[in-house]
Amino acid sequence: MQRPGSSLIVTGDDFGYCPRRNQGIVDCFLAGAVSNVSLLVNGSAAADAAKLARRYNIPIGLHANLSEGSPVCEVLKTNSSLLNEDGFFHGKMGFRTALSKGLLNMSEELKAQVELFHELTGHLPPHMDGHQHVHVLPGKEVRNVFAEVLEEYGIKYTRVPIEPGLHNCDWITPSLMDFYLGVEEDSLNTVDVFTSHGIRWPDIYIGLSTMGKNMSVSTIWSAIDAAIVEFTSKGPSPVHPTPQSRTVTIELMVHPGYPSIPPIGGCGEGPDDFSQSWERLHELQTLIKPELQSHYKTRNIQLLFDVSSFFPRAT
Repeated sequence: MQRPGSSLIVTGDDFGYCPRRNQGIVDCFLAGAVSNVSLLVNGSAAADAAKLARRYNIPIGLHANLSEGSPVCEVLKTNSSLLNEDGFFHGKMGFRTALSKGLLNMSEELKAQVELFHELTGHLPPHMDGHQHVHVLPGKEVRNVFAEVLEEYGIKYTRVPIEPGLHNCDWITPSLMDFYLGVEEDSLNTVDVFTSHGIRWPDIYIGLSTMGKNMSVSTIWSAIDAAIVEFTSKGPSPVHPTPQSRTVTIELMVHPGYPSIPPIGGCGEGPDDFSQSWERLHELQTLIKPELQSHYKTRNIQLLFDVSSFFPRAT
């Protein structure tokens, strides 16, 4: 039986983090290797990123950031449970620790980031997800508030980071795998919340197993092929209730760029180690390889730039 065609969107995260990240993502877009970007509005080069998106007609959404750097809501800069005593967000793991203590109130900051996105780009984000996957974290304080803000602004599309085959990726370090499996569990528990608010997402998400040094043409090939086979071989499920005979939609999350050079970059605290490492450039160089583009064509995978046509999930 011939499998259905597939539509792929390659999302460059962290647009706006620094000028060198911006340039790397733009270079990938112009090479046809990235088809969509997610903007960090509290990034040091967010305004420049928005201008580049307009100049090159790059589809752009919001990468809501509640874990790194400084808030954009002026009221919260002096007193907020989202911030540590130094006035910055708690960090990827610190955010989760603070949440476990019931300390977070994020609605105002999320709305402020949506409004700033609108100010920078001239339109509301067509899609919005969470930096470091915070948007799928549990409780009324996070996933419910995130869904409510999306519904309030009419933002219909997001990301649910459940990656097929993740458990079989033995090249991922144990500590990182523990984090990824936590993201997967949180994501599974978020499906009902997002569905109840009319939010949509792609059939397949890939990006945890292929990030940074783990990215190669072969790992992307394998991840996409295995995910499509798994998806099309199964019947409807709570995560994918729609028929399996139609075109399969896939999002590949990527982080290309040229390494940040301190002190330039970041979201208020300067660039982190990952942004300064060779891994960002490695992703860029991998994504633009001709053999990767050829693979998409031979597998009947169409790279899409129109987000509205990419998310056909029934709500």
